[in-house]
Amino acid sequence: MVRRVLRLGFFVCLALGVALGAARAAGPGEVVVVPIHGTIDQGMAHLVQTAVAQADTSGAKAIILDVNTPGGLVDAATQIRDSLFAARVPVIAYVSERAWSAGALVTLAASRIAMAPGASIGAAEPIPTTIKTVSALRAEFESTAARNGRDPKIVAAMVDKTRPFPPYSQPGQILTLTADQALKLGIANETVSSFGQLLADEHLAGSTVRTAHYTFGERLARFATDPVVSGLLLTIGFLGLLIEMQTLHGIAGLIGVVSLSLFFGAHVIAGFSNELVIVLAVLGVAALLAELHVFPGHGVFGALGALMLVAAVFLAFGIAFMGAAIQALATAIVATAILYVLATRIFPQNAFYRRIVFVGEQGPEYIASADYRGYLGANGVALSDLRPSGVAEILGRRLDVLTEGEFVPAGAPVNVRRVEGGRIFVVRIGADVVRAELPR
Repeated sequence: MVRRVLRLGFFVCLALGVALGAARAAGPGEVVVVPIHGTIDQGMAHLVQTAVAQADTSGAKAIILDVNTPGGLVDAATQIRDSLFAARVPVIAYVSERAWSAGALVTLAASRIAMAPGASIGAAEPIPTTIKTVSALRAEFESTAARNGRDPKIVAAMVDKTRPFPPYSQPGQILTLTADQALKLGIANETVSSFGQLLADEHLAGSTVRTAHYTFGERLARFATDPVVSGLLLTIGFLGLLIEMQTLHGIAGLIGVVSLSLFFGAHVIAGFSNELVIVLAVLGVAALLAELHVFPGHGVFGALGALMLVAAVFLAFGIAFMGAAIQALATAIVATAILYVLATRIFPQNAFYRRIVFVGEQGPEYIASADYRGYLGANGVALSDLRPSGVAEILGRRLDVLTEGEFVPAGAPVNVRRVEGGRIFVVRIGADVVRAELPR
């Protein structure tokens, strides 16, 4: 009997939970607002697809696209367009500032377009500007405009500069329309001063407004693909690998690999590139590790790994964002060089650094390190591989030595270039240099 009561109570609670969940998910009569802000990517496409599906199942009154974008990926824009075409509720686009490039295609997919004063739409020339890509994108714009009763010739001029629309654009120019021009030409249905006026004009005032939000994974991917954040991740990744080449402790290398993994993974998830970039980046890191641990000093694997990493960075951004790739990569290289110099020259002498490392107090029995200045300029032989530290025989004595970072194999002749306290820095010399005679 008790079991039956508990079982009945469980199913009642379950039914109530499902009913309440359905009531919360459903929003009959609500208006779903989808932000089309920033770069159009796969994360945004997924957001629009989810919002459209929820609006269809909940019986929403309308979907409003809040558009302010400079453009983005054409593939993502076409996915958004297709999902908007499949929507069973009216779709309205509100251009608050700009709808350029791929953003223009998304806006034209709406059945109605409202633009704020000062807003603009157009500038949709594809990159790369080849005959094939221009023709394909022009056809997408023309078919999208025709479906919603807009003039295909006008939108074709937004894509193809060989199809001007006088007097608004001349041959060799891409068409971009202001809000007033778009209204006059029938691209926009109205101009509104605010979002509230849009709701009133579309007879949606008083409706519950729900804004679609990105998931954590989508937000992370969009954040990591920002050019500034991408440059920061590349800087940390390059700096970690560079320090790892000097220390071989593994910590800096791990940090570098994690940063690069986040950079490349985010660009793949956001749709800027595909898994080939991941493979190329992994091969690049593997080649660098081979240079460090398997074939040290040869340089071939190191150069090959560096080239593969640079190529992976360019491909991760995609051809359409090659300018952003160059900017991020150049910034990362310059920042890495500066931070590396600071880390190796200035930071070890910093007071904060001395506080976080163990420094013994110099008591009365303190003995300073030996004075190795007498070895300055002397020649010797490396007794072990110097990577960059190791052992060398100089003037008949076995001494711990360092290089400036280059690999020196055992048996190679070396010369003491400089001495800093207890540290002896050597460089490899040619076979023609005669080894210094031992003092008699």
